[in-house]
Amino acid sequence: MYRLALIIAFAPVVIGLYAYVGYPAILWILSKVRTRQIAPPASNEWPSVTITVPVYNAAATLRPTLDRLLALDYPSNRLQLLVISDGSTDSTEDIARQYADRGVELLRMPERRGKTIAENAALSVARGDLIVNVDATILVPPGSLKPLVRVFDDPTIGVASGRDVSTGDTEREGTGAESGYVGYEMWVRDLETKLGSIVGASGCFYAIRRHIHAEPLPADLSWDFASVLVARLKGLRSVSVREAICVVPRTSRLGTELKRKVRTMARGIRTLFHHGELMNPLKYGSFSLMLVSHKLLRWLPYLLAPVSALAAAILLGLTFGWVAVLVASIAAMVIVAVSRSVPSLKALAAPAGFVAAACTAGLLAWWDVIRQAPMATWDPTPRPKPQS
Repeated sequence: MYRLALIIAFAPVVIGLYAYVGYPAILWILSKVRTRQIAPPASNEWPSVTITVPVYNAAATLRPTLDRLLALDYPSNRLQLLVISDGSTDSTEDIARQYADRGVELLRMPERRGKTIAENAALSVARGDLIVNVDATILVPPGSLKPLVRVFDDPTIGVASGRDVSTGDTEREGTGAESGYVGYEMWVRDLETKLGSIVGASGCFYAIRRHIHAEPLPADLSWDFASVLVARLKGLRSVSVREAICVVPRTSRLGTELKRKVRTMARGIRTLFHHGELMNPLKYGSFSLMLVSHKLLRWLPYLLAPVSALAAAILLGLTFGWVAVLVASIAAMVIVAVSRSVPSLKALAAPAGFVAAACTAGLLAWWDVIRQAPMATWDPTPRPKPQS
């Protein structure tokens, strides 16, 4: 009984250390031994591209987003710009129509059914060989689209993900820690790309071959994650493109970021198990091991945390154990509160707040998955306007 309690108590820690430290270390070592190259450009011609911008009540951000997308360095006769309004009730659709003379098209969903359903519907009017999804609240530099598209000259590639660059006030709440995490995640994807394939794309800016997007996805799943999985089922790999930068302004409020994390993680878990066959290493080899390491084992500690806390309490003695857990929780809250008011401790606030938000989001996400909470509709995360 003691050994079992000990294993359960430390399982989340061991799994988390492997997922966040051990797995990247293995990737780094393997990348020094072998690297899979992307085939060089096959021609000077550019494929036809449809940029989709799914929006819901995005009147505050849509105009600058469209201005930036229209300024992209890409042949205009090979580019279709499509705004998909998920039943917006503000002036979002009126703003999109004002750009009709500049080639912007509007696909209006008659009722609000969620981002994934809107993205499914886009295929009926999209004309491009490639579908590029762009978040309405991010900035895509003019030179980012061509590198993203160019990698598709390699016929083995089905999905290409942009490189997120997180910006914001690093001294406010969890933004600084979030920016550091985004940089870490991009580094891991670079290592995965060197070894053949990433296991998840950036929802802010990614491209997908049209035929991969052909089959509709259930409303409570995420296309950015599912696109990579569907590509692998079709025998194609996915890559991260360092030159395809997208600037992501991070919200300065942990409460807002918490809601986004819960939604993103819960949809990711559902998407993973929807394509659970890809976690079979006997059939999908190294991709399966990478998928389990990068995704499942990052999420699993949150599911195990309550049982782990109980096991720790048993090991320490029920009364003393639960007191220890309570004291640790209070101490964490005190650190966050005090560090905000004491300048010399201010550096502790962002990491402590970020970790607390991530752990809370993980628990809530699993709870939403277990109780099958509906997640079709979406409330886009409000972000500061990015600076050009």
